[in-house]
Amino acid sequence: QVQLVASGGGLVQPGGSLRLSCAASGFALDYYAIGWFRLAPGKEREGVSCLVISDGRTLYADSVKGRFTISSDNAKNTVYLQMNSLKPEDTAVYYCALTPFSIQTMDPADFGSWGQGTQVTVSS
Repeated sequence: QVQLVASGGGLVQPGGSLRLSCAASGFALDYYAIGWFRLAPGKEREGVSCLVISDGRTLYADSVKGRFTISSDNAKNTVYLQMNSLKPEDTAVYYCALTPFSIQTMDPADFGSWGQGTQVTVSS
């Protein structure tokens, strides 16, 4: 059974950092792509980043380029999202999701399995 568990969220001051984890079970990450999305109150779901596990290709939203880094530890079957220089507008519930296509995409329609979400709050 495919399962994704997101964790690592919390409360952080502006300018701070957090690392989110997406632990996968029931399948090996090697042949898929994992995306991170976020949903803030009153806003539409936004694609944040995507990683094609097999070859390391990445994709980032313009709003997070240069601040966020997506990576994976295949031995741990886990994908990470390192978030630096956090801003209040990064506040949202962050979700990881799996696409069976080895492509760089942040179209939610391409993703079939979703984790439960982890809250990130950036506030002083």
